[in-house]
Amino acid sequence: MVARGEITRFWSLESLHLVSSDGGGESSALADDNGSEEDYGYGDLCRANPRYLQPGGEQLAINELISDGSVVCAEALWDHVTMDEQELGFKAGDVIQVLEASHKAWWWGRSGDREAWFPASFVRLRVNQEEPPEGSSGTPGAAPEERPESKQQMRTNVIREIMDTERVYIKHLRDICEGYIRQCRKHTAMFTVAQLATIFGNIEDIYKFQRKFLKDLEKQYNKEEPHLSEIGSCFLQHQAGFAIYSEYCNNHPGACAELAGLMQQGRYRHFFEACRLLQQMMDIAIDGFLLTPVQKICKYPLQLAELLKYTTQEHGDYSNIKAAYEAMKNVACLINERKRKLESIDKIARWQVSIVGWEGQDILERSSELIHSGELTRVTRQGKSQQRTFFLFDHQLVACKKDLLRRDVLYYRGRTDMDAVELVDLEDGARTPGVRNAFKLVSRMGDEVHLFCAKKPEDKTRWLQACRDERRRVQEDRAMGMEISEHQKKLAMLNAQKAGHGKSKGYGGGGCPAAPPLQSLRPVHQRHVTVPASLPQQQVFALAEPKRKPSLFWHTFHKLTPFRK
Repeated sequence: MVARGEITRFWSLESLHLVSSDGGGESSALADDNGSEEDYGYGDLCRANPRYLQPGGEQLAINELISDGSVVCAEALWDHVTMDEQELGFKAGDVIQVLEASHKAWWWGRSGDREAWFPASFVRLRVNQEEPPEGSSGTPGAAPEERPESKQQMRTNVIREIMDTERVYIKHLRDICEGYIRQCRKHTAMFTVAQLATIFGNIEDIYKFQRKFLKDLEKQYNKEEPHLSEIGSCFLQHQAGFAIYSEYCNNHPGACAELAGLMQQGRYRHFFEACRLLQQMMDIAIDGFLLTPVQKICKYPLQLAELLKYTTQEHGDYSNIKAAYEAMKNVACLINERKRKLESIDKIARWQVSIVGWEGQDILERSSELIHSGELTRVTRQGKSQQRTFFLFDHQLVACKKDLLRRDVLYYRGRTDMDAVELVDLEDGARTPGVRNAFKLVSRMGDEVHLFCAKKPEDKTRWLQACRDERRRVQEDRAMGMEISEHQKKLAMLNAQKAGHGKSKGYGGGGCPAAPPLQSLRPVHQRHVTVPASLPQQQVFALAEPKRKPSLFWHTFHKLTPFRK
Protein backbone atom coordinates (compact mmCIF):
# COMPACT_ATOMS: atom_id res chain seq x y z
CA MET A 1 0.00 0.00 0.00
CA VAL A 2 1.41 3.41 -0.95
CA ALA A 3 1.27 5.98 1.82
CA ARG A 4 -0.24 9.33 0.94
CA GLY A 5 2.79 11.04 2.46
CA GLU A 6 4.97 9.31 -0.12
CA ILE A 7 2.91 10.71 -2.96
CA THR A 8 3.08 14.28 -1.72
CA ARG A 9 6.83 14.25 -2.26
CA PHE A 10 6.05 14.34 -5.98
CA TRP A 11 2.81 16.30 -6.14
CA SER A 12 0.36 17.98 -3.84
CA LEU A 13 -2.66 15.73 -3.41
CA GLU A 14 -4.79 18.73 -2.45
CA SER A 15 -3.98 20.42 -5.77
CA LEU A 16 -4.33 17.21 -7.78
CA HIS A 17 -7.61 16.00 -6.29
CA LEU A 18 -6.53 12.50 -7.25
CA VAL A 19 -9.02 9.78 -6.42
CA SER A 20 -7.50 6.74 -4.75
CA SER A 21 -8.97 3.34 -5.46
CA ASP A 22 -9.33 2.74 -1.73
CA GLY A 23 -10.54 6.15 -0.64
CA GLY A 24 -13.94 6.74 -2.18
CA GLY A 25 -14.59 7.41 -5.83
CA GLU A 26 -14.66 4.74 -8.50
CA SER A 27 -13.24 1.33 -7.77
CA SER A 28 -10.24 0.30 -9.79
CA ALA A 29 -10.66 -3.41 -9.22
CA LEU A 30 -11.27 -5.53 -12.27
CA ALA A 31 -14.09 -7.85 -11.32
CA ASP A 32 -15.40 -10.88 -13.15
CA ASP A 33 -19.05 -11.60 -13.86
CA ASN A 34 -19.59 -12.80 -10.29
CA GLY A 35 -18.20 -9.61 -8.81
CA SER A 36 -14.98 -11.19 -7.56
CA GLU A 37 -11.64 -9.63 -8.27
CA GLU A 38 -9.25 -11.37 -10.69
CA ASP A 39 -6.25 -13.19 -9.20
CA TYR A 40 -3.00 -12.18 -10.88
CA GLY A 41 -0.71 -14.37 -8.80
CA TYR A 42 1.65 -16.98 -10.22
CA GLY A 43 2.94 -18.61 -7.02
CA ASP A 44 1.01 -21.88 -7.29
CA LEU A 45 1.81 -22.22 -10.98
CA CYS A 46 5.54 -21.65 -10.53
CA ARG A 47 5.74 -24.00 -7.55
CA ALA A 48 3.95 -26.72 -9.49
CA ASN A 49 6.11 -26.14 -12.59
CA PRO A 50 9.59 -25.02 -11.51
CA ARG A 51 10.77 -24.76 -15.13
CA TYR A 52 7.82 -22.60 -16.14
CA LEU A 53 9.09 -19.03 -16.50
CA GLN A 54 6.83 -16.56 -14.76
CA PRO A 55 5.70 -13.80 -17.16
CA GLY A 56 6.84 -10.34 -16.12
CA GLY A 57 9.10 -11.55 -13.30
CA GLU A 58 11.36 -14.04 -15.00
CA GLN A 59 14.77 -12.49 -14.34
CA LEU A 60 15.46 -14.37 -11.10
CA ALA A 61 14.14 -17.62 -12.54
CA ILE A 62 16.37 -17.25 -15.62
CA ASN A 63 19.53 -16.85 -13.59
CA GLU A 64 18.59 -19.81 -11.39
CA LEU A 65 18.10 -22.00 -14.46
CA ILE A 66 21.35 -20.81 -16.05
CA SER A 67 23.29 -21.38 -12.84
CA ASP A 68 21.89 -24.94 -12.75
CA GLY A 69 23.36 -25.55 -16.19
CA SER A 70 20.02 -25.39 -18.02
CA VAL A 71 19.60 -23.93 -21.48
CA VAL A 72 17.28 -20.87 -21.51
CA CYS A 73 15.93 -19.74 -24.86
CA ALA A 74 14.03 -16.63 -25.95
CA GLU A 75 12.28 -15.72 -29.18
CA ALA A 76 12.74 -12.32 -30.83
CA LEU A 77 9.62 -10.16 -30.98
CA TRP A 78 11.16 -7.64 -33.39
CA ASP A 79 14.22 -7.16 -35.57
CA HIS A 80 17.28 -5.81 -33.79
CA VAL A 81 19.56 -4.30 -36.39
CA THR A 82 22.89 -3.05 -35.10
CA MET A 83 26.34 -2.16 -36.38
CA ASP A 84 27.89 -2.37 -32.91
CA GLU A 85 30.00 -5.52 -32.66
CA GLN A 86 29.20 -5.72 -28.95
CA GLU A 87 25.47 -6.06 -29.68
CA LEU A 88 23.68 -9.13 -31.02
CA GLY A 89 21.65 -8.60 -34.18
CA PHE A 90 18.65 -10.80 -35.00
CA LYS A 91 15.35 -10.92 -36.85
CA ALA A 92 11.83 -11.33 -35.48
CA GLY A 93 11.22 -14.99 -34.71
CA ASP A 94 14.89 -15.88 -34.21
CA VAL A 95 15.73 -17.93 -31.14
CA ILE A 96 18.44 -16.63 -28.79
CA GLN A 97 20.06 -18.64 -26.02
CA VAL A 98 20.21 -16.47 -22.89
CA LEU A 99 23.57 -16.81 -21.13
CA GLU A 100 23.40 -13.96 -18.62
CA ALA A 101 20.39 -11.97 -17.33
CA SER A 102 21.66 -10.08 -14.30
CA HIS A 103 20.93 -6.69 -15.88
CA LYS A 104 17.32 -5.59 -16.32
CA ALA A 105 17.59 -3.92 -19.74
CA TRP A 106 20.41 -5.84 -21.47
CA TRP A 107 21.03 -9.58 -21.51
CA TRP A 108 23.98 -11.56 -22.81
CA GLY A 109 23.10 -14.25 -25.32
CA ARG A 110 24.12 -16.44 -28.24
CA SER A 111 22.65 -16.58 -31.74
CA GLY A 112 24.38 -18.84 -34.22
CA ASP A 113 28.11 -18.59 -33.53
CA ARG A 114 27.98 -15.08 -31.98
CA GLU A 115 27.70 -14.01 -28.37
CA ALA A 116 26.87 -10.40 -27.45
CA TRP A 117 24.49 -8.09 -25.58
CA PHE A 118 20.88 -7.69 -26.71
CA PRO A 119 17.90 -5.67 -25.36
CA ALA A 120 15.78 -7.87 -23.08
CA SER A 121 12.59 -6.09 -24.10
CA PHE A 122 13.02 -7.28 -27.70
CA VAL A 123 12.43 -10.94 -26.82
CA ARG A 124 9.86 -13.28 -25.30
CA LEU A 125 11.11 -16.15 -23.17
CA ARG A 126 9.98 -19.58 -24.20
CA VAL A 127 7.51 -21.00 -21.74
CA ASN A 128 8.87 -24.54 -21.91
CA GLN A 129 12.60 -24.43 -21.28
CA GLU A 130 13.02 -28.20 -21.29
CA GLU A 131 13.28 -28.30 -25.06
CA PRO A 132 16.85 -28.36 -26.35
CA PRO A 133 18.27 -25.55 -28.45
CA GLU A 134 17.47 -25.54 -32.10
CA GLY A 135 19.13 -27.78 -34.61
CA SER A 136 20.53 -30.36 -32.22
CA SER A 137 22.51 -30.01 -29.05
CA GLY A 138 23.67 -26.48 -29.57
CA THR A 139 21.24 -24.30 -31.51
CA PRO A 140 17.77 -23.11 -30.53
CA GLY A 141 14.49 -24.45 -32.12
CA ALA A 142 14.30 -28.06 -33.28
CA ALA A 143 11.15 -29.76 -32.04
CA PRO A 144 11.96 -32.20 -29.27
CA GLU A 145 10.60 -35.71 -29.01
CA GLU A 146 8.28 -35.76 -26.01
CA ARG A 147 6.30 -38.51 -24.35
CA PRO A 148 2.50 -37.98 -24.62
CA GLU A 149 2.26 -37.00 -20.95
CA SER A 150 5.19 -34.59 -21.40
CA LYS A 151 3.54 -32.95 -24.39
CA GLN A 152 0.35 -32.50 -22.36
CA GLN A 153 2.37 -30.70 -19.68
CA MET A 154 4.02 -28.54 -22.33
CA ARG A 155 0.61 -27.57 -23.70
CA THR A 156 -0.60 -26.88 -20.17
CA ASN A 157 2.31 -24.50 -19.64
CA VAL A 158 1.60 -22.55 -22.82
CA ILE A 159 -2.13 -22.36 -22.12
CA ARG A 160 -1.41 -21.07 -18.62
CA GLU A 161 1.03 -18.51 -19.94
CA ILE A 162 -1.56 -17.21 -22.40
CA MET A 163 -4.19 -16.95 -19.69
CA ASP A 164 -1.88 -15.44 -17.07
CA THR A 165 -0.31 -12.86 -19.34
CA GLU A 166 -3.76 -11.91 -20.62
CA ARG A 167 -4.96 -11.22 -17.07
CA VAL A 168 -1.87 -9.16 -16.25
CA TYR A 169 -2.29 -7.25 -19.52
CA ILE A 170 -5.87 -6.37 -18.59
CA LYS A 171 -4.59 -5.03 -15.27
CA HIS A 172 -2.03 -2.84 -17.06
CA LEU A 173 -4.72 -1.47 -19.38
CA ARG A 174 -7.01 -0.80 -16.44
CA ASP A 175 -4.21 1.03 -14.63
CA ILE A 176 -3.55 3.21 -17.67
CA CYS A 177 -7.23 4.11 -18.08
CA GLU A 178 -7.96 4.65 -14.38
CA GLY A 179 -4.57 5.70 -13.11
CA TYR A 180 -3.51 8.06 -15.90
CA ILE A 181 -6.32 8.99 -18.31
CA ARG A 182 -8.97 9.60 -15.65
CA GLN A 183 -6.68 11.89 -13.66
CA CYS A 184 -5.44 13.73 -16.75
CA ARG A 185 -8.99 14.58 -17.79
CA LYS A 186 -9.59 16.23 -14.44
CA HIS A 187 -6.73 18.66 -15.06
CA THR A 188 -7.83 20.62 -18.10
CA ALA A 189 -5.28 23.32 -17.33
CA MET A 190 -2.50 20.80 -17.93
CA PHE A 191 -3.87 18.70 -20.79
CA THR A 192 -5.93 19.55 -23.85
CA VAL A 193 -8.28 17.02 -25.43
CA ALA A 194 -5.97 16.84 -28.44
CA GLN A 195 -2.94 16.11 -26.25
CA LEU A 196 -4.67 13.26 -24.48
CA ALA A 197 -5.81 11.82 -27.81
CA THR A 198 -2.21 11.92 -29.03
CA ILE A 199 -0.68 10.41 -25.90
CA PHE A 200 -3.19 7.63 -25.23
CA GLY A 201 -4.63 7.01 -28.69
CA ASN A 202 -7.44 4.45 -28.68
CA ILE A 203 -6.16 2.53 -25.66
CA GLU A 204 -9.56 2.76 -23.96
CA ASP A 205 -11.11 0.95 -26.94
CA ILE A 206 -8.38 -1.67 -26.67
CA TYR A 207 -9.19 -2.09 -22.97
CA LYS A 208 -12.88 -2.68 -23.71
CA PHE A 209 -12.03 -5.12 -26.50
CA GLN A 210 -9.51 -7.07 -24.42
CA ARG A 211 -11.97 -7.47 -21.54
CA LYS A 212 -14.45 -9.13 -23.91
CA PHE A 213 -11.68 -11.26 -25.35
CA LEU A 214 -10.49 -12.38 -21.90
CA LYS A 215 -14.06 -13.15 -20.85
CA ASP A 216 -14.40 -15.55 -23.80
CA LEU A 217 -10.99 -17.05 -23.09
CA GLU A 218 -12.02 -17.78 -19.51
CA LYS A 219 -15.10 -19.62 -20.77
CA GLN A 220 -12.92 -21.91 -22.91
CA TYR A 221 -10.27 -22.43 -20.24
CA ASN A 222 -10.34 -25.82 -18.53
CA LYS A 223 -8.97 -25.11 -15.04
CA GLU A 224 -8.82 -28.78 -13.99
CA GLU A 225 -7.11 -29.99 -17.18
CA PRO A 226 -5.66 -26.94 -19.00
CA HIS A 227 -4.22 -29.05 -21.83
CA LEU A 228 -7.80 -29.84 -22.91
CA SER A 229 -8.67 -26.14 -23.25
CA GLU A 230 -9.87 -25.10 -26.70
CA ILE A 231 -9.10 -21.40 -27.07
CA GLY A 232 -8.43 -21.19 -30.81
CA SER A 233 -12.02 -20.23 -31.57
CA CYS A 234 -11.69 -17.14 -29.34
CA PHE A 235 -8.92 -15.72 -31.52
CA LEU A 236 -10.88 -16.43 -34.69
CA GLN A 237 -14.06 -14.95 -33.25
CA HIS A 238 -12.28 -11.71 -32.33
CA GLN A 239 -9.95 -11.62 -35.33
CA ALA A 240 -11.48 -8.47 -36.81
CA GLY A 241 -11.36 -6.72 -33.45
CA PHE A 242 -7.59 -6.94 -33.24
CA ALA A 243 -7.42 -4.48 -36.13
CA ILE A 244 -7.79 -1.64 -33.59
CA TYR A 245 -4.15 -2.23 -32.68
CA SER A 246 -3.08 -0.81 -36.03
CA GLU A 247 -4.41 2.60 -35.08
CA TYR A 248 -2.70 2.46 -31.71
CA CYS A 249 0.67 1.35 -33.08
CA ASN A 250 0.40 3.92 -35.85
CA ASN A 251 -0.18 6.63 -33.25
CA HIS A 252 2.51 5.47 -30.83
CA PRO A 253 5.51 7.38 -32.26
CA GLY A 254 3.50 10.60 -32.05
CA ALA A 255 2.53 9.72 -28.48
CA CYS A 256 6.20 9.32 -27.55
CA ALA A 257 7.05 12.67 -29.11
CA GLU A 258 4.21 14.45 -27.30
CA LEU A 259 5.13 12.80 -24.02
CA ALA A 260 8.79 13.71 -24.50
CA GLY A 261 7.87 17.37 -24.77
CA LEU A 262 5.79 17.28 -21.58
CA MET A 263 8.48 15.40 -19.66
CA GLN A 264 10.82 18.33 -20.16
CA GLN A 265 8.77 20.07 -17.45
CA GLY A 266 9.12 18.92 -13.86
CA ARG A 267 5.45 19.33 -12.99
CA TYR A 268 4.43 16.76 -15.61
CA ARG A 269 7.05 14.27 -14.46
CA HIS A 270 5.82 14.65 -10.89
CA PHE A 271 2.17 14.44 -11.93
CA PHE A 272 2.61 11.14 -13.80
CA GLU A 273 4.64 9.68 -10.96
CA ALA A 274 1.95 10.67 -8.44
CA CYS A 275 -0.67 8.98 -10.63
CA ARG A 276 1.41 5.80 -10.75
CA LEU A 277 1.91 5.67 -7.00
CA LEU A 278 -1.72 6.38 -6.18
CA GLN A 279 -2.88 3.64 -8.57
CA GLN A 280 -0.29 1.32 -6.97
CA MET A 281 1.20 0.50 -10.35
CA MET A 282 4.50 -1.30 -10.80
CA ASP A 283 7.69 0.76 -11.05
CA ILE A 284 7.61 1.52 -14.76
CA ALA A 285 7.38 5.00 -16.28
CA ILE A 286 4.28 5.95 -18.28
CA ASP A 287 6.02 5.42 -21.63
CA GLY A 288 6.70 1.82 -20.60
CA PHE A 289 3.02 1.24 -19.84
CA LEU A 290 1.98 2.80 -23.15
CA LEU A 291 4.27 0.38 -24.94
CA THR A 292 2.48 -2.73 -23.61
CA PRO A 293 -0.19 -2.90 -26.39
CA VAL A 294 2.57 -2.79 -29.01
CA GLN A 295 4.39 -5.62 -27.27
CA LYS A 296 1.22 -7.63 -26.72
CA ILE A 297 0.04 -7.77 -30.32
CA CYS A 298 3.49 -8.98 -31.37
CA LYS A 299 3.49 -11.77 -28.75
CA TYR A 300 0.27 -13.43 -29.89
CA PRO A 301 1.74 -15.16 -32.99
CA LEU A 302 4.69 -16.47 -30.95
CA GLN A 303 2.42 -17.81 -28.22
CA LEU A 304 0.10 -19.48 -30.73
CA ALA A 305 3.06 -20.94 -32.63
CA GLU A 306 4.33 -22.53 -29.44
CA LEU A 307 0.83 -23.76 -28.56
CA LEU A 308 0.46 -25.29 -32.02
CA LYS A 309 3.77 -27.12 -31.55
CA TYR A 310 2.36 -28.94 -28.53
CA THR A 311 -1.14 -29.54 -29.92
CA THR A 312 -1.59 -32.91 -31.60
CA GLN A 313 -3.58 -33.15 -34.81
CA GLU A 314 -6.09 -35.30 -32.95
CA HIS A 315 -6.75 -32.52 -30.44
CA GLY A 316 -10.14 -30.83 -30.90
CA ASP A 317 -8.47 -27.39 -30.99
CA TYR A 318 -5.78 -28.16 -33.56
CA SER A 319 -7.47 -26.69 -36.66
CA ASN A 320 -8.63 -23.57 -34.82
CA ILE A 321 -5.18 -22.96 -33.29
CA LYS A 322 -3.58 -23.34 -36.70
CA ALA A 323 -6.03 -20.86 -38.24
CA ALA A 324 -5.66 -18.50 -35.27
CA TYR A 325 -1.88 -18.53 -35.64
CA GLU A 326 -2.15 -17.49 -39.30
CA ALA A 327 -4.72 -14.82 -38.47
CA MET A 328 -2.66 -13.23 -35.71
CA LYS A 329 0.47 -13.45 -37.81
CA ASN A 330 -1.31 -11.41 -40.49
CA VAL A 331 -2.33 -8.81 -37.91
CA ALA A 332 1.26 -8.53 -36.71
CA CYS A 333 2.52 -8.26 -40.30
CA LEU A 334 0.17 -5.35 -40.96
CA ILE A 335 1.43 -3.56 -37.86
CA ASN A 336 5.06 -4.22 -38.77
CA GLU A 337 4.37 -2.82 -42.23
CA ARG A 338 2.98 0.33 -40.66
CA LYS A 339 6.07 0.56 -38.46
CA ARG A 340 8.34 0.21 -41.47
CA LYS A 341 6.46 2.97 -43.27
CA LEU A 342 6.73 5.27 -40.29
CA GLU A 343 10.49 4.71 -40.15
CA SER A 344 10.66 5.45 -43.87
CA ILE A 345 8.82 8.78 -43.86
CA ASP A 346 11.42 10.43 -41.64
CA LYS A 347 14.15 9.60 -44.15
CA ILE A 348 11.98 10.72 -47.07
CA ALA A 349 11.27 14.04 -45.35
CA ARG A 350 15.00 14.62 -44.85
CA TRP A 351 15.58 13.76 -48.50
CA GLN A 352 13.04 16.33 -49.68
CA VAL A 353 14.58 19.04 -47.50
CA SER A 354 17.94 18.35 -49.19
CA ILE A 355 16.53 18.95 -52.70
CA VAL A 356 17.20 22.44 -54.05
CA GLY A 357 14.22 24.33 -55.48
CA TRP A 358 11.49 21.92 -54.39
CA GLU A 359 8.09 22.92 -55.79
CA GLY A 360 4.52 21.90 -55.06
CA GLN A 361 3.17 19.72 -52.27
CA ASP A 362 5.41 17.78 -49.93
CA ILE A 363 6.36 14.29 -51.04
CA LEU A 364 4.69 12.84 -47.93
CA GLU A 365 1.31 14.19 -48.97
CA ARG A 366 1.00 11.18 -51.27
CA SER A 367 3.99 8.91 -50.74
CA SER A 368 5.48 6.95 -47.85
CA GLU A 369 8.27 4.82 -49.31
CA LEU A 370 11.02 4.91 -51.91
CA ILE A 371 10.80 1.95 -54.26
CA HIS A 372 13.66 2.55 -56.71
CA SER A 373 16.08 5.26 -57.81
CA GLY A 374 18.67 5.73 -60.50
CA GLU A 375 19.68 7.63 -63.63
CA LEU A 376 17.63 7.66 -66.81
CA THR A 377 17.62 9.71 -69.99
CA ARG A 378 14.30 11.44 -70.62
CA VAL A 379 13.52 12.12 -74.27
CA THR A 380 11.23 15.09 -74.92
CA ARG A 381 8.72 15.36 -77.78
CA GLN A 382 11.19 17.56 -79.60
CA GLY A 383 13.76 14.75 -79.40
CA LYS A 384 15.91 16.48 -76.82
CA SER A 385 17.70 14.18 -74.34
CA GLN A 386 17.87 15.11 -70.65
CA GLN A 387 20.01 13.22 -68.18
CA ARG A 388 18.13 13.04 -64.89
CA THR A 389 18.17 11.18 -61.58
CA PHE A 390 14.74 9.69 -60.84
CA PHE A 391 13.22 8.60 -57.55
CA LEU A 392 10.24 6.27 -57.77
CA PHE A 393 7.96 6.51 -54.73
CA ASP A 394 4.52 5.05 -54.29
CA HIS A 395 2.15 7.22 -56.38
CA GLN A 396 4.80 9.48 -57.94
CA LEU A 397 8.07 9.62 -59.86
CA VAL A 398 10.32 12.59 -58.99
CA ALA A 399 12.93 13.93 -61.43
CA CYS A 400 16.08 15.72 -60.24
CA LYS A 401 19.16 17.16 -61.90
CA LYS A 402 22.64 16.81 -60.45
CA ASP A 403 24.81 19.86 -59.94
CA LEU A 404 27.65 19.96 -62.47
CA LEU A 405 30.32 20.60 -59.83
CA ARG A 406 28.84 19.12 -56.66
CA ARG A 407 27.35 15.81 -57.75
CA ASP A 408 25.77 15.27 -54.35
CA VAL A 409 23.52 18.32 -54.83
CA LEU A 410 20.19 17.76 -56.59
CA TYR A 411 17.78 20.24 -58.15
CA TYR A 412 14.07 19.57 -58.43
CA ARG A 413 12.89 19.11 -62.04
CA GLY A 414 9.31 17.92 -61.73
CA ARG A 415 7.29 14.77 -61.01
CA THR A 416 4.94 12.32 -62.71
CA ASP A 417 1.69 11.06 -61.20
CA MET A 418 1.99 7.26 -61.33
CA ASP A 419 -1.73 6.86 -60.68
CA ALA A 420 -2.50 8.65 -63.96
CA VAL A 421 -0.15 6.77 -66.31
CA GLU A 422 0.37 3.28 -67.74
CA LEU A 423 3.71 1.53 -68.20
CA VAL A 424 4.61 0.50 -71.76
CA ASP A 425 7.70 -1.55 -72.63
CA LEU A 426 9.43 -0.66 -75.91
CA GLU A 427 11.55 -2.89 -78.10
CA ASP A 428 14.87 -1.49 -79.25
CA GLY A 429 14.38 0.65 -82.37
CA ALA A 430 10.59 0.33 -82.34
CA ARG A 431 8.93 3.55 -83.65
CA THR A 432 11.91 5.61 -82.53
CA PRO A 433 15.08 4.62 -84.41
CA GLY A 434 18.24 4.71 -82.36
CA VAL A 435 16.45 4.53 -79.02
CA ARG A 436 17.56 1.58 -76.92
CA ASN A 437 16.60 0.18 -73.50
CA ALA A 438 13.48 2.33 -73.56
CA PHE A 439 10.06 2.36 -71.91
CA LYS A 440 7.36 4.98 -71.59
CA LEU A 441 4.65 6.16 -69.24
CA VAL A 442 1.47 7.03 -71.15
CA SER A 443 -1.27 9.22 -69.68
CA ARG A 444 -4.62 7.49 -69.22
CA MET A 445 -6.59 10.70 -69.73
CA GLY A 446 -4.72 12.57 -72.45
CA ASP A 447 -1.99 12.28 -75.06
CA GLU A 448 0.92 12.99 -72.71
CA VAL A 449 3.81 10.52 -73.08
CA HIS A 450 7.01 10.28 -71.02
CA LEU A 451 9.82 8.41 -72.82
CA PHE A 452 12.78 7.08 -70.81
CA CYS A 453 15.99 5.30 -71.79
CA ALA A 454 18.27 3.29 -69.49
CA LYS A 455 22.01 2.86 -70.01
CA LYS A 456 21.95 -0.94 -69.92
CA PRO A 457 19.32 -3.64 -70.54
CA GLU A 458 19.59 -4.77 -66.92
CA ASP A 459 18.89 -1.19 -65.75
CA LYS A 460 15.76 -1.13 -67.88
CA THR A 461 14.66 -4.48 -66.42
CA ARG A 462 15.03 -3.10 -62.88
CA TRP A 463 12.97 -0.02 -63.73
CA LEU A 464 10.21 -2.06 -65.34
CA GLN A 465 10.03 -4.32 -62.30
CA ALA A 466 10.09 -1.32 -59.97
CA CYS A 467 7.15 0.29 -61.77
CA ARG A 468 5.18 -2.95 -61.46
CA ASP A 469 6.13 -3.20 -57.79
CA GLU A 470 4.92 0.36 -57.25
CA ARG A 471 1.44 -0.49 -58.59
CA ARG A 472 1.31 -3.70 -56.54
CA ARG A 473 2.29 -1.95 -53.32
CA VAL A 474 -0.26 0.80 -53.85
CA GLN A 475 -2.95 -1.86 -54.20
CA GLU A 476 -1.71 -3.70 -51.11
CA ASP A 477 -1.75 -0.50 -49.08
CA ARG A 478 -5.31 0.23 -50.14
CA ALA A 479 -6.42 -3.32 -49.32
CA MET A 480 -4.82 -3.15 -45.86
CA GLY A 481 -6.05 0.38 -45.16
CA MET A 482 -2.46 1.56 -44.87
CA GLU A 483 -2.44 5.29 -44.13
CA ILE A 484 -0.04 7.68 -42.43
CA SER A 485 -1.76 10.30 -40.31
CA GLU A 486 -1.48 14.00 -41.18
CA HIS A 487 0.07 14.62 -37.77
CA GLN A 488 2.88 12.14 -38.42
CA LYS A 489 3.55 13.60 -41.88
CA LYS A 490 3.78 17.12 -40.50
CA LEU A 491 5.94 15.96 -37.62
CA ALA A 492 8.35 14.21 -40.00
CA MET A 493 8.70 17.33 -42.15
CA LEU A 494 9.15 19.54 -39.08
CA ASN A 495 11.89 17.29 -37.71
CA ALA A 496 13.59 17.20 -41.11
CA GLN A 497 13.63 20.99 -41.31
CA LYS A 498 15.13 21.20 -37.82
CA ALA A 499 17.72 18.48 -38.51
CA GLY A 500 20.26 20.98 -39.82
CA HIS A 501 20.38 22.68 -36.42
CA GLY A 502 21.58 19.59 -34.62
CA LYS A 503 21.12 15.88 -34.40
CA SER A 504 17.71 15.10 -32.91
CA LYS A 505 17.53 12.63 -30.07
CA GLY A 506 14.81 10.02 -29.62
CA TYR A 507 12.90 10.00 -26.35
CA GLY A 508 14.08 7.21 -24.16
CA GLY A 509 11.86 8.11 -21.22
CA GLY A 510 12.45 7.17 -17.65
CA GLY A 511 11.35 3.55 -17.95
CA CYS A 512 14.84 2.06 -18.28
CA PRO A 513 17.24 2.25 -15.36
CA ALA A 514 20.76 3.55 -15.68
CA ALA A 515 23.31 0.87 -16.43
CA PRO A 516 24.99 -0.55 -13.32
CA PRO A 517 28.79 -0.67 -12.97
CA LEU A 518 30.38 -2.47 -15.89
CA GLN A 519 31.94 -5.25 -13.82
CA SER A 520 28.53 -6.31 -12.52
CA LEU A 521 27.19 -6.51 -16.07
CA ARG A 522 29.90 -8.62 -17.62
CA PRO A 523 29.40 -12.36 -17.80
CA VAL A 524 32.09 -14.34 -16.02
CA HIS A 525 33.53 -15.66 -19.27
CA GLN A 526 33.43 -12.25 -21.04
CA ARG A 527 34.91 -9.76 -18.56
CA HIS A 528 36.47 -7.68 -21.32
CA VAL A 529 33.11 -6.87 -22.94
CA THR A 530 31.21 -3.73 -21.88
CA VAL A 531 27.45 -3.30 -21.80
CA PRO A 532 26.00 -1.08 -24.56
CA ALA A 533 25.64 2.50 -23.39
CA SER A 534 22.48 3.19 -25.40
CA LEU A 535 18.99 2.29 -24.29
CA PRO A 536 16.97 -0.22 -26.32
CA GLN A 537 15.34 1.69 -29.17
CA GLN A 538 12.10 -0.23 -28.63
CA GLN A 539 11.24 2.34 -25.99
CA VAL A 540 9.97 4.64 -28.74
CA PHE A 541 8.65 1.95 -31.09
CA ALA A 542 11.60 2.72 -33.35
CA LEU A 543 12.94 -0.74 -33.93
CA ALA A 544 15.33 0.12 -36.69
CA GLU A 545 19.10 0.43 -36.43
CA PRO A 546 20.11 2.56 -33.41
CA LYS A 547 21.74 5.91 -34.21
CA ARG A 548 25.50 5.57 -34.55
CA LYS A 549 28.20 7.72 -36.08
CA PRO A 550 26.86 10.14 -38.72
CA SER A 551 27.46 9.14 -42.33
CA LEU A 552 27.14 10.89 -45.67
CA PHE A 553 23.46 11.18 -46.53
CA TRP A 554 23.71 10.32 -50.21
CA HIS A 555 25.73 7.21 -49.50
CA THR A 556 22.92 5.84 -47.37
CA PHE A 557 19.77 7.08 -49.11
CA HIS A 558 19.55 3.98 -51.27
CA LYS A 559 18.83 2.03 -48.07
CA LEU A 560 15.33 3.46 -48.16
CA THR A 561 14.45 0.87 -50.78
CA PRO A 562 13.00 -2.02 -48.74
CA PHE A 563 13.63 -5.67 -49.39
CA ARG A 564 10.50 -7.61 -50.14
CA LYS A 565 10.20 -11.22 -50.98
